[in-house]
Amino acid sequence: NLYNREEMEGSYEAICTENEVAILPFFALANGFLTGKYRSKNDLHKSQRSDRVEKFLDERGFRILAALDAVAETHNSNPTAVALSWLINHKSIAAPIASVSKLSQADAFIEAAQLQLREVDLKLLTDASSY
Repeated sequence: NLYNREEMEGSYEAICTENEVAILPFFALANGFLTGKYRSKNDLHKSQRSDRVEKFLDERGFRILAALDAVAETHNSNPTAVALSWLINHKSIAAPIASVSKLSQADAFIEAAQLQLREVDLKLLTDASSY
């Protein structure tokens, strides 16, 4: 995902690509952080997963959220769909895996598949999430 990409890109992506092994990222939305639901420690009470989200509330996490917001606004979309679309745009990734707690949240998957991110969008997101 946009936050946890270092190990995959540094160690595994080239091996998977060279051997034609598809990648299915399990925490595509970083435990819900990339949905934009958590913007401060005050938001941590919003779900059962909040104990796993607090670690993302740092300078880099806020930079990623700002980039997601900017791209979402450009496309009249939302951070969830943009974060999923960023993953979909990686040749090495077959499909992102993320859970939903409400049926309405599944709409972001449909939107992500249809979202046409531009190179400038992908670069903004990639740069904001650089490690």
